[in-house]
Amino acid sequence: MTGAPAELHWRPGDDPGGRRFVHLVTEGGDGLHLEAGERLPEVTVAYESWGTLDAAGSNAVLVLHALTGDSHAAGPAGPGHPTPGWWDELIGPGRPLDTDRFLVVVPNVLGGCQGTTGPSSPAPDGRPWGSRFPRITIRDQVSAEALLADHLGIDRWAAVVGGSMGGMRVLEWCVGHPHRVARAAVLAVGAAATAEQVALCSVQCRAIRLDPAFAGGDYYGSGAAPVDGMALARGIGQISYRTEAEFGERFGRSPQDDEDPLAGGRFAVESYLGYQGTKLAGRFDPNSYVVLSEAMNSHDVGRGRGGVAAALSRVTADVQVAGIDSDRLYPLALQDELAELLPGGRPLTVIRSRFGHDGFLLESEQVGVVVARALDA
Repeated sequence: MTGAPAELHWRPGDDPGGRRFVHLVTEGGDGLHLEAGERLPEVTVAYESWGTLDAAGSNAVLVLHALTGDSHAAGPAGPGHPTPGWWDELIGPGRPLDTDRFLVVVPNVLGGCQGTTGPSSPAPDGRPWGSRFPRITIRDQVSAEALLADHLGIDRWAAVVGGSMGGMRVLEWCVGHPHRVARAAVLAVGAAATAEQVALCSVQCRAIRLDPAFAGGDYYGSGAAPVDGMALARGIGQISYRTEAEFGERFGRSPQDDEDPLAGGRFAVESYLGYQGTKLAGRFDPNSYVVLSEAMNSHDVGRGRGGVAAALSRVTADVQVAGIDSDRLYPLALQDELAELLPGGRPLTVIRSRFGHDGFLLESEQVGVVVARALDA
């Protein structure tokens, strides 16, 4: 796979599928000023939505995706969407995110590669941003989402919901824009990135940057992309997303098919990690993986706000916090801290799962209960 072009992430001119696009204009029209001091002169956000906004504009729910997700949270794979909706079982008539009651809005994150401005997007000079794309933070991503809400005429979300990187943005919404969030559900995340989480993201970024095809981030149009580095990064991440127990049950020490590990063959778990890496490398831009991973490393709701406790004390939304009992990447102690520090005293909901961190995507029934409870709080 070395040097193979990565062409399956969405690019302008591709089939939009269910996406709609909004060119966001800031007050004063001088672009989006970023927390690290730079600015993006132009920002486009791709989003999908289901349901109808009521006359009062009071029934909109914002759903925020994780690192390699996108706006396609519901619906089948098809033109413009290489994978089915990542929360398909939760969104629709009669489901926890009931589209007969709510307008459900799912944007692609700033820095992503599925229609929202990111490293593969055209810069003002018409060439892809590439290495020139500025450093962004979780707060910058929420600033772009707030502009989207303004464009859609939504002054206050009935709820904001998300897990993992999406949960980081839910917390930033609740802390940074408390008057715009009535209720929220935060899953599988903490108030700030831990040293271990930063370490894991950092080595994944390094794997991508060390791929010779990375070309300093300016590989667009070269006919090659750092897909080997991307696949390795995803393999590292996949180990942290799942559990030792699941790997033991699924793979043990079994070889892959009739391969012999002592003769240079693979163990089954090696084949699984290789498959997961190759699959992601075919649909996701490596530059976006780096940009978003580094944004996750910036996550700290207490930065510049007097610390985590002071920041969370600002929250006025009714927040449901849920964690996964087997999550080794975002362990329950992080959600315990959130539940303790958030006003309102709502207890932590524990999701039982053998799948580790990925349980927020895979345990649809339990997650659906958390989301429904948040919407009806």
